[in-house]
Amino acid sequence: MKASRPVFFRRFSIAATLVGFAAITALATTGCDDRSPANNANNSNNANNDPADAANLSDTSDPNDTSNPGQDTSNPGQDTETDPNPGPSLCDRIELGPNSDLRGERFFPDDSYWNQPVLDAEVDPNSDAIIASIGADTGLHADFGCCWPDTPFGIPYVVVDSSTPQVPIQFDYASESDPGPYPIPPDAPIEGGPDATGDRHILAIDCATEQIYELFDAHPQTDGSWHAGSGAVWNLNQEPVRAPYCTSADAAGLPIFPGLARYDEVAAGEIRHALRFTAARTRRAFVRPPASHWASSHTDENLPPMGMRVRLKADAELGIDLSTFSEQARILIRAMQTYGMILADNGSNWYVSGAPSEHWNDSALSRELRQIKGHHFEVLKMDGLVTDYSLAPGSCQLP
Repeated sequence: MKASRPVFFRRFSIAATLVGFAAITALATTGCDDRSPANNANNSNNANNDPADAANLSDTSDPNDTSNPGQDTSNPGQDTETDPNPGPSLCDRIELGPNSDLRGERFFPDDSYWNQPVLDAEVDPNSDAIIASIGADTGLHADFGCCWPDTPFGIPYVVVDSSTPQVPIQFDYASESDPGPYPIPPDAPIEGGPDATGDRHILAIDCATEQIYELFDAHPQTDGSWHAGSGAVWNLNQEPVRAPYCTSADAAGLPIFPGLARYDEVAAGEIRHALRFTAARTRRAFVRPPASHWASSHTDENLPPMGMRVRLKADAELGIDLSTFSEQARILIRAMQTYGMILADNGSNWYVSGAPSEHWNDSALSRELRQIKGHHFEVLKMDGLVTDYSLAPGSCQLP
């Protein structure tokens, strides 16, 4: 995102459309508005921003309104009955601290949208045109690594426990955010660093409560509180789906964390979930599940909607000798073939999101992933595509 543009004008498309899920109960109306896209915080290719999406409409929500809690609880995902033999707690299974070792843990229920294999999923009839709009001959880019310029980069996270104090959060878009307090440490890692002018995401995993707290455009305050554009709290035991037309800390209304490529998963030999990626121009639409929000004014059916899933074709169709690739690249590729990638935000085309680690092999990933082009992917059938306000009342209100 360009520093001259207000940071919060990125992901929020007030015109959020909702999926054709008639099961969603009626929601009251609050003010949301179209907002322009912006590139990833670590993305230097600002030329991919589309000025047609920069509709600088003012937000009509009350920044002090914290009366709207949570997630869409109509889609709980998994049976939450108490397990008589729960085994080690999450705090016992992963390490505390910034970008800590998560030991290959997979988050959210096994039957979550993020964690479902899509090897046999049907291809969308408009796949070729949508892929072309993103860039059929554009190669993948790992928007994470070990050394940019000399430190690990990507979307960071921090693991906290019950000893971390809950602090107040003031939101620019309170009506679309889960109210605080959040357990955000004063030194929580910020995407792009403390002086970043990009998305400035903060992701905090509370292993004690098994919840993830995510912030967009987060800025620490002198009293220990935080100011943010928006925020969302995700229960790790439920399917992560927001209420209709609500954003989150991500443009599509998605959780950010489950879509990140993480080195601890690669070290364990397998990434067992879909990955998160961005596109420069998106459609005023979203696929629900998993998304709940759009961030564009374009209605072209050949543009990708938020929440769209793509799958990498099988080895035989790639025409590439993957045996020459590094193990890190091969594990990422297998995840793209098995679980696919989900469009989460406006940004550079085919940028894949990940968490920072000193163990990433930047040169190998850059050299190898750029050989995987857009035409090697196919768009999966978009059941639940939302292009209007058919999910009454047509504006975000959290339950």
